Amino acid sequence: MPRTTRGSTAQKRRAKMHSFASGARGAHSTLSRVIAQETRRALASAHRDRVRQKRDFRRLWITRLNGVIRKNAVFNRYSQLIYNLYKEQLVLNRKMLAQMAISNKNCLYTIYSYLKY
Repeated sequence: MPRTTRGSTAQKRRAKMHSFASGARGAHSTLSRVIAQETRRALASAHRDRVRQKRDFRRLWITRLNGVIRKNAVFNRYSQLIYNLYKEQLVLNRKMLAQMAISNKNCLYTIYSYLKY
């Protein structure tokens, strides 16, 4: 009986996983089981770091805002500014506020004068 070649679906699946590991070295780019493990780990790390990146940028914006606020004596604290913004129902996110605080401080003073009255 002649030998049959089987598993075309599995071969396609392995070929797809091999494309993930194109830049790896050694067994990490040749062995299917190792490629599967590395791919799972890489995708998990990518997801974790996307979430962490959002957190880090938010921390950066808050730090920048707080520094500009304290340096220029606009408010005493960052928390006071955010509280007053919410109280007045001004919809400005932290990214926009940080950009304004760094690039154009007059905008921050304008917001401050609006919140005062």
